[in-house]
Amino acid sequence: MARNGSDDATRKGTTGVAAVEGLLAYAGRRSRWGGGALSRVHEAIGLSRELVAADPDEHSVLLARCLQAATKLLLLRRRAPEALPLAQEAVELCRPSGGAPLIVALACLSAVHEALQQYGDAAEAMTEATAVDPLD
Repeated sequence: MARNGSDDATRKGTTGVAAVEGLLAYAGRRSRWGGGALSRVHEAIGLSRELVAADPDEHSVLLARCLQAATKLLLLRRRAPEALPLAQEAVELCRPSGGAPLIVALACLSAVHEALQQYGDAAEAMTEATAVDPLD
């Protein structure tokens, strides 16, 4: 069944990771038009935080993806100061697992620093990203 709206992602019977993934997919499509994408991502962040509270090892990367989605939407709306703490939290969530999720989180953090014209910090984040083994 095709998803037609955010309510499909959170309807009765859709819980946990599936609900979060649905909200992220919906927000990704809606980001072009603005139509509530940011509120859907914040809803996904809330659900992900509940999942992380239950099982941090299993769901930390999912929360980081939600935070990165919010960061990207905020950058599109030229709200980089609001995006910075989200990007920093995403990096911290990905540090224990390392690998590709950490690289993506560092690249996202670098984009925020660049938007804030903090070019030294942006370069530092990208330098750290290049040192991470993607297969780790």
